[in-house]
Amino acid sequence: MASKVWFVTGTSSGFGKAIVEELLRKGEKVVATARTTQKISQWQDNENVLIQKLDVTDQNEIKVAVNAAVKKFGTIDVLVNNAGWGYFSSLEEANLLEAKKMFEANFWGLSAVTQAVLPIMRKNRSGYIINTSSIAGLIGDAGLGFYNASKHAVEGLMKAVAQEVKPFSIKVTNIEPGPFRTKWAGSSHASSKETISDYDQVTHAQIKRFESNSGKQPGSPDLVAKAVYKLSTMKNPPLHFLCGKRAYEASSRELAFQKSEFEAYKEDSLHLEYGDEKYWSE
Repeated sequence: MASKVWFVTGTSSGFGKAIVEELLRKGEKVVATARTTQKISQWQDNENVLIQKLDVTDQNEIKVAVNAAVKKFGTIDVLVNNAGWGYFSSLEEANLLEAKKMFEANFWGLSAVTQAVLPIMRKNRSGYIINTSSIAGLIGDAGLGFYNASKHAVEGLMKAVAQEVKPFSIKVTNIEPGPFRTKWAGSSHASSKETISDYDQVTHAQIKRFESNSGKQPGSPDLVAKAVYKLSTMKNPPLHFLCGKRAYEASSRELAFQKSEFEAYKEDSLHLEYGDEKYWSE
């Protein structure tokens, strides 16, 4: 199997770093990007790696990185949108400027990088877009509302993108990890500095649980990297790929809850069109 050219964002740690290491073991070519290239200098002497500075919120850096990738390798076959971070807070306590910064990276940055790479894939009539979403994109957790929202936005966008690019033989997968041993709940997150004691019992307890579990999560980023590579070899990869037991169990509960609500209010939902007036007069 011929090697592919991968463009991976956020490779200084966590999933991004593990994915690059796995790709190099498989003989793939990689454009490894990070906001600080010193953090990924271990790959600088590898002829199969192009190290590129990239803040996904900087439109000019995106353009430069994509152009450099094409100049060195000729194309981009697989895009892995991995860059992002977390913001922990209740809605009431949140610093909205911080939440917007997170959204800039998690959603708008991902959108901008994808937009820059799509013309290459569309011209080739082939390609694969992999997005590091989260189980947070499928469920909701107290204290993670804004993070949930950013990942729900990714999920919604990419459901549409998958349909838009299907005629060009471009595939899309959202990977949805649960708790994995990355820096997400450690140095890769921020929390509200203003707190309200009324939120201690549920929201603050939840945030403390996430933070105290950092570095002790059961999930292995190295194994996710192996799964990502396997997905890239599939003719028809899934739109959704749940990562870990917690992700599978939590999403299954969420689906069951939604289905139960749909069924509970089915009759009211189905009688809201012209001609249904009699139903509401009874």
